[in-house]
Amino acid sequence: MSTRIEQSYLIAKEIYAEHGINADNAIAELEKITIGIHAWQGDDVRGFEAATAHALTGGCQVTGNHPGVARTADELRADLDAAMKLIPGKVKIGLQGHEVDKMVPGVDRDAYTIENFSGWLDWAKDRKIGMDIAPAFYSHPMLDHNLSVSHPDPAIRKFWIGHGQACRRISEIFARELGVVSVCNQWFPDGFKDIPCDRQAFRDRLRDALDEIFSDPVNENLVRDAVEPKLFGIGVESCTVGSHDFYASYAAKRNKLICIDSGHFHPTEQIGDKISAFASNGVGMLLHVSRGVRWDSDHIVLLDDSLLSIARETIQARKRGAEVHLMLDYFDGSVNRIGAWAVGSRALAKGLLIALLEPTAEIAAAEGKLDYGSRMIRMEAAKTLPWQAVWEYYCAKHDCPDDFALEKPLDAYEAKILAERK
Repeated sequence: MSTRIEQSYLIAKEIYAEHGINADNAIAELEKITIGIHAWQGDDVRGFEAATAHALTGGCQVTGNHPGVARTADELRADLDAAMKLIPGKVKIGLQGHEVDKMVPGVDRDAYTIENFSGWLDWAKDRKIGMDIAPAFYSHPMLDHNLSVSHPDPAIRKFWIGHGQACRRISEIFARELGVVSVCNQWFPDGFKDIPCDRQAFRDRLRDALDEIFSDPVNENLVRDAVEPKLFGIGVESCTVGSHDFYASYAAKRNKLICIDSGHFHPTEQIGDKISAFASNGVGMLLHVSRGVRWDSDHIVLLDDSLLSIARETIQARKRGAEVHLMLDYFDGSVNRIGAWAVGSRALAKGLLIALLEPTAEIAAAEGKLDYGSRMIRMEAAKTLPWQAVWEYYCAKHDCPDDFALEKPLDAYEAKILAERK
């Protein structure tokens, strides 16, 4: 670590101490927080089930054709290795259910086992990191008319219920073998392009399917189940069967995590505001941190006001004992995909660090007296505190490059590895 970085940090520590903040403690708290890195950024959500993957369906759309997309699980793991060298702090990896390590003849998604993901398990053990998995209820011939578990056909529902159960069993093995709780998130693309006649019939089938998926016993101390709502998607603009209202009530009633995806709501909604609402009622959360631009476009996460709001509310909720899991969720094929992981992960880590460093006790004291003018002044003043010096120290402490040094290793990996993939 350079003398300049250490000296800058010492000065920043003194400034923070004047406001009752211990910068060393803030760093220690950040190091306890696991940031989930979503594997599907690296393969453009294609998966590895066949030489030619199933067409991307279910409202997912990846734009861009930057060279170097991962074509196999081995390539994806190599890319994740490269990204993790650029991301300071504790991480885990999230998979989609079609990002298999290998296929077994005659075995489809409804019967996947850990054998299909054995390479991932060995890789995660070697790196001492945890693994999450989410079923892939899309990009498969059994997704019919944008319907999976809410489909009127019992055979189609049975197939997808089997896939949800299979992924939960795999999630349990990940958790047991890796010693890290695994989150299994259920998101269904079911919905309608135009106005449906009987919405409740489809929602009743979705509810019953979820109940059947969760009736398959797993150790819930190892597996945390989540359900993920969405406002709308491509091809389901008029009605999403698994809406926010549906899943908010379902999660509360069934004691499941509610997944809040920051790209799944109206662009003017403050996603951070939802965190305290659920935490106050004891509902655990999985946050899918994304950046929607006009719609659920899954842009790379940047350090903007929305992300800062999410980070601040996450820290406040965690201080009060709320269960909050973090997983990035975006896919951009227009740029170096390893760079997309690095920038987004680091942006989230920065937001969390800023939240940990803010003099919230000072600000809350003014708020408690209903002195909103003082609150405003102090919140604005906090924006000028030297968090960047602490961030630079944090990166150096974890042997990660600073923000201005990211391009060199990315360019080197692209020239050596990505450019060779055709």
